[in-house]
Amino acid sequence: MAHDVWAAGDAYQRYVGRWSRPVAEAFVRWLDLPAGGRWLDVGCGTGVLTAAVPAGEVVGVDPSGPFLEVASAAVPGAEFHQADARELPFPDRSFDVVVSGLALNFVPEPERAVAEFARVGSTVAAYVWDYAEGMAMMRHFWDAAADLDPAAAELDEGRRFPVCAPQPLSRLWTDAGLRQVEVRDITVQTVFSDFDDYWTPFLGGTGPAPGYAMSLDESHRAELREELRSRLVAGPDGRISLPARAWAVRGLH
Repeated sequence: MAHDVWAAGDAYQRYVGRWSRPVAEAFVRWLDLPAGGRWLDVGCGTGVLTAAVPAGEVVGVDPSGPFLEVASAAVPGAEFHQADARELPFPDRSFDVVVSGLALNFVPEPERAVAEFARVGSTVAAYVWDYAEGMAMMRHFWDAAADLDPAAAELDEGRRFPVCAPQPLSRLWTDAGLRQVEVRDITVQTVFSDFDDYWTPFLGGTGPAPGYAMSLDESHRAELREELRSRLVAGPDGRISLPARAWAVRGLH
C-alpha cells in the first residue's frame, strides 16, 4: 500500500493547491446555496475550499497538522480541528452543509467518511480529481513514470482510487441514505508558464506523485524529467496548458 506524504502545506500549494481554487469556486457556484448557515469542510487541507464557502460559520477538519497551520493563517475567521473524517467530533445534525474537496479518496474507508458526513450535516457534497482520465498534469506524470519503471503503476492515483468516478461517488452517497443525489464534472485549465513551472512542484515531496519523484535517485529523476519534457507540448509563448477535471457529487439527508 502506498504511503502518501502530506507534511508541507506550502509544497502542496505549489504542486496542486494552486489549481484547487478555481475548482473550489466552481463547486460552490454549482451548489448555489444561500449565504450564511454553518458549514463543515472535511479534509480541508490548506483551506482553499474553506475560504470559498459562503458560510456564516465555517469549521475545517483535517488529519494533517502542517496543513491546518496553513489553513488557519489563510482563513482567520474559520475554526479548525485536527480530526479523522471517519470519526468526526461533532453531534448529529450540527451543520447545515458538509463539504469535502479533493480529499475523500485519501480516506482509507470512504464509506465510513460519507456516513459521518450524512450524520452531522443536512446537505452533503464533495469533489475529487478524475485521476484516471481527466487530471492531465498527473496523468502525464504517471504514464511517463510507468513507462520508465513499471512498478510506478502501482502508485498511480488513477489505479489506486476507483472511487474518483461518477458511479462510485453516486453509490457512496446513496448508500449513506442521502437523496436527490447528483454528480457532475468540473473542468478547469492548469496553465504552466514553461516546463520548469510544471516540473519543479514535483520536487516538493508532498502528495503521491511528488513523493515518488523524490524517492528516485538523481539520475532516474532526471530521466523522468526529460521523458516528461518530450511529452508535453508548449504553445508559441512557451506555456503548457492542460485540462484538469474533477467529479462533484451532492445529496440531501
